[in-house]
Amino acid sequence: MPRRRRSRPLSPPLLLLLFAAAGLTWLSRGWWWPTPPPPQLILVLGGDLDRERRAADLARQYGLPVVVSGGSNPEYAHWLFEQHQGLPPGQVQLDYRARDTLSNFTSLVDDLRRARIRHALLVTSTDHMDRALLVGRIVAGSRGIALTPVPVDCRDQCRPEGRRKVWGDGVRAGLWVVTGRDLRGWAAEHLPDWLGPDGAGRSGPDPAER
Repeated sequence: MPRRRRSRPLSPPLLLLLFAAAGLTWLSRGWWWPTPPPPQLILVLGGDLDRERRAADLARQYGLPVVVSGGSNPEYAHWLFEQHQGLPPGQVQLDYRARDTLSNFTSLVDDLRRARIRHALLVTSTDHMDRALLVGRIVAGSRGIALTPVPVDCRDQCRPEGRRKVWGDGVRAGLWVVTGRDLRGWAAEHLPDWLGPDGAGRSGPDPAER
């Protein structure tokens, strides 16, 4: 009788990655959230003027305050929100601390928590939404803030993002929640199969922030 080949047990690093993947999938779907209160804020991620235009329309329609993270220059933003849409200056906050998708959230999330924000509308382009929503639900979720996506059609300018980049930034977000730091270099060195050549370990500006 031929011998049965014994299956190899999964190595601890692989088990860790599988558990992390399951956890990130769970977080990205928002299944763990109770029903949030009505939206209290519009959070728009900079990189495309259409995102700010959409946020301005929402702000006028619902009367919600707006925070623009890493958006257009102040002159254009003030014209769009105040002169074009007629919003009062105090309704719009411009924040330029972010350098990529992760810091869009990490630079603001504690300010939002102190302001007692528990639910925000997340405005970004359709091709950026998967990654932004995953990162946002991990980072903002760690502070008790729910996010509802408001995708903006990028039409012929869409550049679909690979799964490795989406999940790579999810790993970075999880590490930030645990350590309080962006461990981009560590993740690129220890998790290259997750991040890939276009992953979060690459230096330079985030290509999603167009």
